[in-house]
Amino acid sequence: MTAEPIPTPTLDRMKQAGSWNPLWDTLSEWDPEWTEQFMAMNATPVRRGVFTPEFVELLSIAIDAAATHMYAPGVRRHIRAALELGVSREEILTVLQMVSVLGIHACNLGVPILAEELDAYESRRAAR
Repeated sequence: MTAEPIPTPTLDRMKQAGSWNPLWDTLSEWDPEWTEQFMAMNATPVRRGVFTPEFVELLSIAIDAAATHMYAPGVRRHIRAALELGVSREEILTVLQMVSVLGIHACNLGVPILAEELDAYESRRAAR
């Protein structure tokens, strides 16, 4: 018994538009219904026009350029789309500068720990 293929109109549109990330292929093959629902939910604000297309591209640049994601093909695609929509270099650069501060959290976490560990290390050395 062969299961009927699950319709995936959102995924199909994404692939046709060039916004499909090939890293999602396996997920889509293993669970096309869930992947379709997830991507459709993700596209809801765009589809409803909640944000301007320019803002959506700037937000997408920020997400793809973030230290937690760093997806260069997406950054390139969204910068290209933003420029086509008339977004300025300064606006795109500002988004990249703003998202770069996400990396500062590594220092916010790590530097105090380093200071504590250095103090403990020096205390242990002094006790020897």
